[in-house]
Amino acid sequence: MANDNTNRGPAVVPLIAASLLMFALGLTHRALPARLLTPLSTTPIDPAALERFPLQIGDWIGEDVPLDETIPRKIDAEACLNRRYTRRLGSESVSLFMAASGTTVGHLVGHPPEVCNVLSGSTLVDRHTVKLSLNNGMELPCLVLHFSHAGLLDSVKNTVLYYYVADGQYYDDRSLLQLRIRRGPSMVHCVAQVQIVASSTETRPVDSMTGIVSEFAVDSASAIVEMFQRIEENQRSGQSRKTSEGI
Repeated sequence: MANDNTNRGPAVVPLIAASLLMFALGLTHRALPARLLTPLSTTPIDPAALERFPLQIGDWIGEDVPLDETIPRKIDAEACLNRRYTRRLGSESVSLFMAASGTTVGHLVGHPPEVCNVLSGSTLVDRHTVKLSLNNGMELPCLVLHFSHAGLLDSVKNTVLYYYVADGQYYDDRSLLQLRIRRGPSMVHCVAQVQIVASSTETRPVDSMTGIVSEFAVDSASAIVEMFQRIEENQRSGQSRKTSEGI
């Protein structure tokens, strides 16, 4: 997806980071299907597994952004990654947040950004699904959300593109992922949520922000699914080893 209107102003790093933290800190306790709270496997994901994700994706250059250490526990995630990626001399910027679990997936699947951001005080302006064409011929189904948040100085605008990955497949509909887990939890070795956020206090067309997050999603999707395929292989081998040892 082409981007016709680039961000000429400075990147709003604190606001992007705050947007990601809102997702976790705005969670509320609600009843989840019991099957979603049942362990998928006995092998947790290495907390450092996501840190191996490349710092350079095409012409995007990444840097880690500190994440509250309580967030993985709050969203039932065993591994999290929080990074800011920029390109074009910093004129375009996105935040990438990934969370993954190889055991329970309750809050990770049960609390989508459109719910948690609204509970945190943002206003959902628009929500729509898109299917992005990837270079390998596959399609990436994802949801794109537009939020506004009235701040003290200006109105913050956030565009959030997100999707799930489970055993090498992309999901934009969490109900389909939940259905798969309910039908055969033993067949799912890893579940991950991927969020890509563009944030600005400037007046910009919605298409511009959608274009930025979509372009990063296309550039990063193959590397993301390949990383999780490696993680899932480790999960399978670890679970097989424990089974053979009678653990």
